[in-house]
Amino acid sequence: MFNKLLVAFKNLDWFLMMSVLLLVCFGLAEIYSVSYSQGVGGMVVFKKQLLATILSVIIMFALIFVDYYFFYSFNHYFYIGAIILLVAVLFFGQTVNGTKGWFNLPGFSFQPVELAKFFLLLFLARYFSDAPISSEPLKRLIVSGLGVLLLVALILLQPDFGSAAILFAAWFLLIIVLGFPKKYILTIVVSLMLMFGLSWQFFFKDYQKQRILSFASPSATLSQDYNVNQAIIAVGAGGWLGRGLGFGSQSQLKFLPEAKNDFIFAVISEELGFLGVALALSFFILIFYRLLANIKKINNDFGIFFLLGAAVLIFIEMFTNIGMNMGLLPVVGIGLPFLSYGGSAMLANLMIVGVAESIIVRAKIKNY
Repeated sequence: MFNKLLVAFKNLDWFLMMSVLLLVCFGLAEIYSVSYSQGVGGMVVFKKQLLATILSVIIMFALIFVDYYFFYSFNHYFYIGAIILLVAVLFFGQTVNGTKGWFNLPGFSFQPVELAKFFLLLFLARYFSDAPISSEPLKRLIVSGLGVLLLVALILLQPDFGSAAILFAAWFLLIIVLGFPKKYILTIVVSLMLMFGLSWQFFFKDYQKQRILSFASPSATLSQDYNVNQAIIAVGAGGWLGRGLGFGSQSQLKFLPEAKNDFIFAVISEELGFLGVALALSFFILIFYRLLANIKKINNDFGIFFLLGAAVLIFIEMFTNIGMNMGLLPVVGIGLPFLSYGGSAMLANLMIVGVAESIIVRAKIKNY
């Protein structure tokens, strides 16, 4: 048993692992910085995040020793589990900021949509690996799309437009990368435009419309653009080296709402400056590079599609969060992977890394 553990650790992609762990530590430092200024209540929040992170890291390493064929074989059960969780939260969930998307459990809360992202990756990796995409591209597109749309529809009922958009965007970018015919891609784009028009007319809540209008026509009014304006101020205030950990006026004086969640990138920019941002982004770039570089070493389609899907999902979330912080994208409530506050997101992201490392390890050694 010990020899197997030793072999697995020797064959980990340590560049990928250390990049992830350093981002996690980076995020904990910034969450501590924001929480410290908020007194006892803030420190309770930090301690919850620290505990959730420790448990998530343990689960990540445990998954490395689970043969990824287990996830290949039972992925349909995980997908059904995602549906059950998303339905259950609509009936038994807690409403936070207008979204009924949390299970309120003793001592902590859990957001099932984060786990649904992980389960969706398993579903797509298994489905695309079962047969060549080139043989029946339309069937592959429709079935995978319906699988995504079912989860998206349940998430929209909460309503959580941001998470629904992330799931759909990850699938859409994945089918582009996989080389589906351009005519199908164009059809989806046109359909999205029509759906957006109908959703605006009949489904979007007033606050969701306001976010989009605010993004399209930015103004300086506190009621419409306060969050984004404060984030942009924080991003620009850091300079080259930042104001120092714990000395960011926007976050420490509470000018920046949701500093530890949606706008943690702005906190990093203000407190650690361009150097801190460049360091964090370099870790993300290394994660993407290692995930994609390992694809050519994988000898099974499920592993290839999972690594590719993991890179796509993490990239979409990172790009969306940074775009929100810089005023380039509407605010949709998406955290920065491995950095933002949220135990559910941390757990899901580290589970993705754990399965990715399991795939990488077993591609390097035989008869593990």
